Amino acid sequence: MTTRVGEQGAPTALPGVDLETAAAVLRLLGDRTRLGILAVLAEGERPVSVIAESVDRPLPAVSQHLAKLRMGGLVTTRREGTTVYYAVMNGHVSALVKNAIHHAEHLRYPDPPHHR
Repeated sequence: MTTRVGEQGAPTALPGVDLETAAAVLRLLGDRTRLGILAVLAEGERPVSVIAESVDRPLPAVSQHLAKLRMGGLVTTRREGTTVYYAVMNGHVSALVKNAIHHAEHLRYPDPPHHR
C-alpha cells in the first residue's frame, strides 16, 4: 500500500508511490559508512578491498555494509575469478548519493565545493 500524509496528518492514498520502499532506501543511505561506500561506487565498480581502503574502514565491516546494500537493491556484484566487484545498481542510486552530498555541502559551506 502507498501512503502520504493528508492535511490532518492521517495517511491517504498516493497512487504509484511506494513510500515504504523509499523510506527503506533512505534508511540505508542514512549510515555514514554506507553513504561513503556508495559515493566510492558512484565513481565505478570496485572490489571490497579498494572500497574498504577508500572509506578507511575494516574489510569485515565494509563487507557487512555491502551485504545490506545488496539486499536493499542499491548495489550489484560481478565475479571475476576470486574477486567480487561491486557497483551501484543504477543511475538513480548515484543521483541520490550525489544529491545528498551536494545538499550537505550547501548546509556547511557558503560556497559549496561542487559549485567551484
